[in-house]
Amino acid sequence: MKITIETTVNAPIERVWAAWNDPRAIEQWNAASPDWHTPRASVDLREGGTFRSRMQAKNGSMGFDFEGTYTRIEPQRLIEYAMGDSRTVRVEFIPDGDAVTVRETFDAEGTHSVEQQRQGWQAILDNFARHVEGRA
Repeated sequence: MKITIETTVNAPIERVWAAWNDPRAIEQWNAASPDWHTPRASVDLREGGTFRSRMQAKNGSMGFDFEGTYTRIEPQRLIEYAMGDSRTVRVEFIPDGDAVTVRETFDAEGTHSVEQQRQGWQAILDNFARHVEGRA
């Protein structure tokens, strides 16, 4: 099953693309709730390149690595990747004037409900928009 989420970021595509792919920026916005954070991230943005974000509770009680391999890159338009468990993700960047719609479509996993997955990924995407717009 595929899940799709999206947000509109009020910023130029160049700024949106840069924030999505800069490890230091990812560390600032990549969290689903205020009690989690991303203390480190790495990005090798090329087809066949890999990325990794360490996501963990701020109190250190739990955490995990979110990682994958890029399978398709179209600068300022599209990123596709496969996660370690073979699920795939498609991230579209759709400019519209001074804003960009970021749409993510990903394969659901079997541990959490579809609604939990949708809410978690959407919360991260909303944090991304706030970060890029300077509202974080």
